Amino acid sequence: MALQDVCKWQAPDTQETSPHLPQAGSWAVPRGWDPQAFLQTHGPRLAHGTTTLAFRFRHGVIAAADTRSSCGNYVECPASRKVIPVHQHLLGTTSGTSADCVTWYRVLQRELRLRALREGQLPSVAGAAKLLSVMMSRYRGLDLCVATALCGWDRSGPALFYVYSDGTCLQGDIFSVGSGSPYAYGVLDRGYRYDMSTQEAYALARRAVAHATRRDAYSGGSVDLFHVRESGWEYVSRHDAWVLYLELQKLPGPEKEWEEEATPDRAGEGREPSVGLAPGDLKVPTERL
Repeated sequence: MALQDVCKWQAPDTQETSPHLPQAGSWAVPRGWDPQAFLQTHGPRLAHGTTTLAFRFRHGVIAAADTRSSCGNYVECPASRKVIPVHQHLLGTTSGTSADCVTWYRVLQRELRLRALREGQLPSVAGAAKLLSVMMSRYRGLDLCVATALCGWDRSGPALFYVYSDGTCLQGDIFSVGSGSPYAYGVLDRGYRYDMSTQEAYALARRAVAHATRRDAYSGGSVDLFHVRESGWEYVSRHDAWVLYLELQKLPGPEKEWEEEATPDRAGEGREPSVGLAPGDLKVPTERL
């Protein structure tokens, strides 16, 4: 006899809002106020930022993030963990409000565990990303701030999805989220290749986050590195971001080679640039038409 027959329990509809969370219109606000207008008018406005990234390559998915948690102009925690494991083959980066990110990852862990008990297997990475986006989209306009990159390995191989709290769900090979993402994208776009080796992928992720922490005031602390393989996720390392940046500056990397190529030749200053023309091609005709 099944458990639902003994306890008179019925599985909740997965398309509806979770019964353990308040409905979108049941938040406690003063009478006569619209919840969205009240939060926009009286809600806290604390600046926060981070640098998280993830990319997919032939040996799995790499996830990396800094460890600085900021609250306005203060550093709340210099050694926070911004990459949260969901289960053995799935983890996600967190960007936005820390409390919102942790809460919704707990909700996702519970929902995936219940589905695994009902169906006998865990959902795919695409299914987990779609489930998270649908659940959060019902709270759109209530100042929820969650931006995450879900990194996992399922039956189809390595997979990477970007999910935002307004219901956005995108699949891709490279994602960087947070205030330091423009600087991280600059490094990733230059060095990313799908056929990278594992050590090359580790070095690229560390370099991207380290350069972002150098330029972004809200990012810093250390650099956490995770690797999702077919056998499960692995916590690779944690390096101090400032020390890592100084070490990268000493290495003859592609950035310094490019700078040397771009440096003008002192001996050739003042010469006309060569455009591949013969000497006689630059003569000005003297005849009038």
